[in-house]
Amino acid sequence: MRILFWGTPTYAVPCLDALIAAGHGVVGVVSQPDRRRGRGGGLQPSPVKRRAMDLGLPVWTTPALRQDTTLRHHLAELAADVFVVVAFGQILPPEILARPRLGCWNGHGSLLPRWRGAAPIQRAVLAGDPWTGVSIMAMEEGLDTGPVLLERRLAIGLCDNATTMALRLSQLTADLMVEAMALLAAGPAQLRSQPATGITMAAKLSKEELWLPWHEPALQLHHRVMGFHPRAVTRWQGQRLNVLATVPLLPQRAKTLEAIGGAPMTALAQTSWPPGQPGQVVAVAPDQGLVVATGEGYLLLQEAQLAGKTPCRGPRLHQVLKAEAGQRLG
Repeated sequence: MRILFWGTPTYAVPCLDALIAAGHGVVGVVSQPDRRRGRGGGLQPSPVKRRAMDLGLPVWTTPALRQDTTLRHHLAELAADVFVVVAFGQILPPEILARPRLGCWNGHGSLLPRWRGAAPIQRAVLAGDPWTGVSIMAMEEGLDTGPVLLERRLAIGLCDNATTMALRLSQLTADLMVEAMALLAAGPAQLRSQPATGITMAAKLSKEELWLPWHEPALQLHHRVMGFHPRAVTRWQGQRLNVLATVPLLPQRAKTLEAIGGAPMTALAQTSWPPGQPGQVVAVAPDQGLVVATGEGYLLLQEAQLAGKTPCRGPRLHQVLKAEAGQRLG
């Protein structure tokens, strides 16, 4: 099968590799233009473009697909049977969607119709969803509205974050897309229309919402840290502090917490901590982290990173922050 692959971030690379490993003829790759990245600020290719170049595949980039007549000319010459799209970053216009004879297929990181849009993985973790997954969807003009060919679920654990979930979902996308291509090659595939109910939109993350509002309950703050990983941020002694790992100290979840951190974690959850203002450190557990008061309950800050420093946790966190009970975050 002749496949034109559309993708940009690291998330899409395993799918490209899997299609090639399965013996499909990837005739080219379309990705986003080179961006300025890293400390030097030099132009760097996207992870998908870099991988395509390593594989010796032709690559096209475009900042504005709708206006790029040169790219459309190349697409016509390629005569691809199918377009595979994984986190490309632009909406394909109708004339491009209609081009391949077997259609355009998107690997989307959610169980549609929940979390259509730009940030489905982060929004699922932020919302505290117990499940997410991957949907292989036939693309149409609407945003993630097309019928679904295949889907598979993945559980979201209490301390799973957006980064670890993206790794798992990326590989699942690759596996399902290979399965989808086999179904398409075998003949007309059976699709299911998305339900008209249960639709939620996964808006792109904004810089403002990355700041932790300590007046919120501990569980919601924890979901923010996990969902925005590694970008959830607060202030510590006037410095910017990225919060990378937390645990909500909830006595009602003692069994879950024991599975995460053993008996010491359970003991922390069942301790009667002194009252404190939201964001205030009420205790320092050198081996575990900082116990912080919130709008409701307590949050264990396990891992964090001061601006310009390396991430630290446990005794190292205590050493770097020089934290004492009574100090405040935020």
